[in-house]
Amino acid sequence: MSEWIRPRHLPEALEILAAAPGSYRVIAGGTDLMVESHLAPERRSDAWLDISGLPELQGLEMTEDGIRIAAGTSLDEIRRHAEVVAHWPMLAASAAVTGAPPIQNRATLGGNICNASPAADNAPVLLAYGARLEIAHQHGPRWLPYVDFHQGYRKTALQAGELLSAIWISYPPKHSCGYFRKVGTRAAQAIAKVSIAALIEKDSDGIIQSARFGMASVAATPCTLPSVSQYLLGRALRDISEADVRHVVRQDIAPIQDIRSTAEYRLEIASRLVLEAISMCRKSKQED
Repeated sequence: MSEWIRPRHLPEALEILAAAPGSYRVIAGGTDLMVESHLAPERRSDAWLDISGLPELQGLEMTEDGIRIAAGTSLDEIRRHAEVVAHWPMLAASAAVTGAPPIQNRATLGGNICNASPAADNAPVLLAYGARLEIAHQHGPRWLPYVDFHQGYRKTALQAGELLSAIWISYPPKHSCGYFRKVGTRAAQAIAKVSIAALIEKDSDGIIQSARFGMASVAATPCTLPSVSQYLLGRALRDISEADVRHVVRQDIAPIQDIRSTAEYRLEIASRLVLEAISMCRKSKQED
């Protein structure tokens, strides 16, 4: 017989986790875990901690430096939020392609992260924006750069007794251009074969001041492209070589091969998407 516990507030949830470390499977929107319980019965749990009703895990809050998104906020609320659309359009775009509207109504940003799928739709965007995570524990919160969260296939940095409580994203640099693209078998409701988010900052002369990339479905975890970022830093957009970009992309990723795609296809598409992001930045006008 399964046990289903629905705490009333965050301290109660943390107390339950602390009292029985590793005993409960945490569930919020359930859009991934309910499917998994049917497709992978060996990963089913007999003890569930339902955090969907915790008020502390709901809503978006504007701050002086950016935005705080509570982990239980639905993807539908995120994609529709005026401030997200205005300042973090890549996040609005990735939330809008995570499943169908009924999925977006229930799925949460925190759940999409903690499910730790290599193909997670919102992971590349959070990597490109340089997100930070607020992690709750009975003895107090800690903060972690999102880039350090995924530690292996379906493995995260969450420790016993911890819950992801919020995602913090700073305002992008003023003179930056963002690029997001998800490549799948269908135009909608498909698991990504490859997806990318890029945030490239340039000065008035077209010299790249910073470049951050996030990718999904090209490794065991969502990942960044450090060699690509290093290659672009301080380089004029007009001087970027396609051959060089393809070379540094190969240094950063060794794509997986599975039922959805071959490794060779993923590598080719990844290179093309990086080049497309650079091309879009090259064409964008400098704003004052």
